[in-house]
Amino acid sequence: MATRQVRIYGDPILEKVCRPVKEMTPRLQELIQDMFDTMYEQNGVGLAAPQVGVLRRIVVIDVGEERGEEAYVLINPEIIETSGEQTGQEGCLSVPGQAGNVTRPNYVKVRALDENMEPYELEGEELLARAICHECDHLDGIVYVTKVEGELFDVTEEEDEDAEDGSGSEG
Repeated sequence: MATRQVRIYGDPILEKVCRPVKEMTPRLQELIQDMFDTMYEQNGVGLAAPQVGVLRRIVVIDVGEERGEEAYVLINPEIIETSGEQTGQEGCLSVPGQAGNVTRPNYVKVRALDENMEPYELEGEELLARAICHECDHLDGIVYVTKVEGELFDVTEEEDEDAEDGSGSEG
């Protein structure tokens, strides 16, 4: 497929609330594949549709060591349960070269549709829980920098890859 340009913090589209997906279309299937391609190209663990300029409630996440190992598509996701707490370093493909400490739930359960528009629930802890929360925030026009405790700090690509989120930046 193809990679798409990631919108950078300050772009007004990142502050908008996304519309729900009502039906799967060939264009949305292509978007989902392009989102995975873009996320992998940028060494991210998650990406939300508004980050590539599309105001639809679609998220892709892959927190696995190998591409596709723990890949998820979340369409119209709704967080239905959280517990615990974790504070750790977060980055974002829309805020390149920077990171900050954010407190998120340590456990999350989300209800969503998959790429076939079939409902399912996904439970995640630690990095997966963080990624789900981070990406779902994007769908509501929230960029993680508004949740950073303290200041953002500069990171090099090498530091970014070694960050607590495991493999680079979240979406």
